[in-house]
Amino acid sequence: MTDKLQISRASLADWPTIQAWCAAEGWNPGDHDGPCFLAQDPEGFFLGRIDGEPVSAVSVVNYGDAFSFLGLYLVKPEFRGRGHGLATWQAALPRAGERTVGLDGVVAQQGNYRKSGFNDAHRTVRHLGTLTPDGSGAAAVPLAEADAADVIDYDALCFPAPRPVFLREWFAAPGHVARALVVDGRLVGYGVIRPARDSHRVGPLFADSRVYAEVILDALVAGIGGGPVAIDVPETNAEALAMVGELGMEPAFEVARMYTGPVRDLDPGRVFGITTLELG
Repeated sequence: MTDKLQISRASLADWPTIQAWCAAEGWNPGDHDGPCFLAQDPEGFFLGRIDGEPVSAVSVVNYGDAFSFLGLYLVKPEFRGRGHGLATWQAALPRAGERTVGLDGVVAQQGNYRKSGFNDAHRTVRHLGTLTPDGSGAAAVPLAEADAADVIDYDALCFPAPRPVFLREWFAAPGHVARALVVDGRLVGYGVIRPARDSHRVGPLFADSRVYAEVILDALVAGIGGGPVAIDVPETNAEALAMVGELGMEPAFEVARMYTGPVRDLDPGRVFGITTLELG
């Protein structure tokens, strides 16, 4: 059934197609995600085509020598059930080599991912709500005013691999608002909010405590003038769940963070919102 499927690397020129498919699934892709994603690993994005028409996609993005993240696993609806998605997956996954691979799997696919060697780490639940800044974020500063090395080091406490290339693009992308909180000369958290199809998306939101996370979040919301906001909250952080609940944000959908092997020790108590379901 896949004889006519041709799988090749996707480029930035292909991103609008992938972005539109993400939007159709209700994933609310960021307006400027594509250049940031490809900056991390330009060779990590794949499209399957039939007679030149894109029908399937997947990404296997490498972070250093030990970790890779699989995302954007999509098949155009009218081409589903023909094996095109699996063929694209099988063509792309070897790019990870011996690295541990992570993904955020939708409920409908989690059984298939387990059969492919992925094991559950935790659930992540997207929360949606309309937020209005109250001024409590005044202590947070533009991220550019924080020490860049401190930000990269802090991020490494909350993500399975160093990602300085991705972060530089993420912080500087059009419409992205980034804020940091420094207390007594020490960075205690940072966050980013970006424009997306249906609402602004917060990610990452990393902080030493709920109090600090609330300050940063208010600063991010102030940076966009308030409005509909989405945050992907890992259930490993009870304080994060309590925070979004008290803000009146409602659960929208869930995914499972899954890994094929071990990842380095992280501090789940600092992760109030993950960066992106597509790249981790």
